[in-house]
Amino acid sequence: MILFVIKSINIKSMDLQNLKDNHSILLSYMKAQNYSKHYVWAIKREIKWILNESRHYHWKTYDDIYQTYVEKWKNKVVLTDKRIKLSVIKRFDQKSIMPDRLRHYRSPSNYDFLCVEFKSFINTYRKIVELDSSGSYQKDVERVACSFLMALQKKSIISFDLVTEESVLDVFLCNGIISKSYSFKYALEVAFKTCNPAYPDNRCSKIISYLPALQKIKKNIQYLSKTEILKIKTTLDNDPSIPLRNKSICLLALYTGLRSSDIATLTFDAIDWTNDLIHIKQNKTGHALTLPLRAVVGNALFEYLTKERPKSSEKFIFSTLTPPYRRIQTSSLYGICISIMNKAGVRTAPNDRRGFHLFRHYVATSLLENGIEQPIISATLGHQSPQSLNSYLSADFCHLKECALSINLFPYRKEMFQL
Repeated sequence: MILFVIKSINIKSMDLQNLKDNHSILLSYMKAQNYSKHYVWAIKREIKWILNESRHYHWKTYDDIYQTYVEKWKNKVVLTDKRIKLSVIKRFDQKSIMPDRLRHYRSPSNYDFLCVEFKSFINTYRKIVELDSSGSYQKDVERVACSFLMALQKKSIISFDLVTEESVLDVFLCNGIISKSYSFKYALEVAFKTCNPAYPDNRCSKIISYLPALQKIKKNIQYLSKTEILKIKTTLDNDPSIPLRNKSICLLALYTGLRSSDIATLTFDAIDWTNDLIHIKQNKTGHALTLPLRAVVGNALFEYLTKERPKSSEKFIFSTLTPPYRRIQTSSLYGICISIMNKAGVRTAPNDRRGFHLFRHYVATSLLENGIEQPIISATLGHQSPQSLNSYLSADFCHLKECALSINLFPYRKEMFQL
C-alpha cells in the first residue's frame, strides 16, 4: 500500500507585529499634533482592518495590500483616500516616520516597467532637457512618452523597429474612437522631436509621422469681471475673519499673476525688500522670473510674517496654520481661493470656474486693456512662448470692441428689434 503524505504549504506573510504592538504610538502622536478626531479614527480603523484581514490574504508587502484595495474598492475617490492612509501606516511601520501633513505617496511610474530600449529613449530625453533642473512641463512630456511606450509594450512591441503606423494609432483609439487628447499628442511630438538629433536612423521622425492629426479644441475661458474683482478686494480689506496668510496669498495672485505652485513654494530669499522685487524660479518652466513687489502685497506679507506666521525653521514663507507646521501644499491654495470667493459672493454657481488661475487671467487682460505690449505681458506671466498669451486675448474686450462693425452697415428692418 502506497501512502501519500500531503504537507501543508506554509505561506510566509509579512510581519505586522511591530504595527500591532506600536500603532497606539502613532495614534497618540496624531492626537497630540491636533489631527482631527475623524482622521485619527480613520487611521485606527484602517490599521485594525489590515491586522484582521492579514490572516486571510497572506500579504507579503504593503504593495500587496494596495492591490487588495484595488480589487475591493472600484470608486477612485475611496481608493485614493485609502491609498493615502496606507502610505501613512507604511511609513510608520517600516521607518518609524510620523505623519507631517504632506503627501508622500507617488504613483509608480511607467518608466520602471519599460524595456531596455524604451528606457534608453527616456534617459536620452532626460539628458537633453536636463530634467533635474527643468520645470514640470518637461516632466509631463516624459510622463506622456512613458505612457505611450508602455502602451506599445503591452502590445508586445519592445523595439522601435517593430513600431508601425497601425500600432501607434491603436494607442490613440478605444473602440474605434479617438481617446487621447491633442495635448497628449502634442507632448508626445515634443518628446520625439527633442530626441530626434540623438537618433540618426530617423526613428523619431518616423513615429512623429505616424501620429494622428488631432484638432486643438479651444475652450471658452471664464474671466473675472471688474465688479467681481472689486468685491474680492473689498472683502480682503474689510473681513477680519480671513487669516492674514490667506489674504497675502490672494493679493499675491491678484497683483502678480503668479501660479499657485510658485506661491506655495515662495521662499524668504525670493523677496528683495530693499528693491521691492520678487525673484523666483518657476516650477512649471524652470526659468527665472522677476516681478515688482507692490506696496499692497508687501504690506500684507509683512503683516502675516510678523503677526500670524508660526515660528518655524521652514524656508518657505507660507506655512500651515496648525501644527505640525509645514509648507502649505499647492492643492490647498484652491481651497483658500474658494473660501475668499464665497465670502465675497463671487462665482458661487455650481458650474462657475474658480481658483487662482482666474487671477492670473485677470492680470493678463488688465495689462492688455491698458495698452501694455504683448511681449512685456508674456514676460510678466513667465511665458516661454508668445503663443501662450493667445488664450487671454479673447477677454480683452476694450480692444475687441474696436474691431466690431456697426449694425448700421447691414440692411435690416426696424421690426427686428421691436418687441
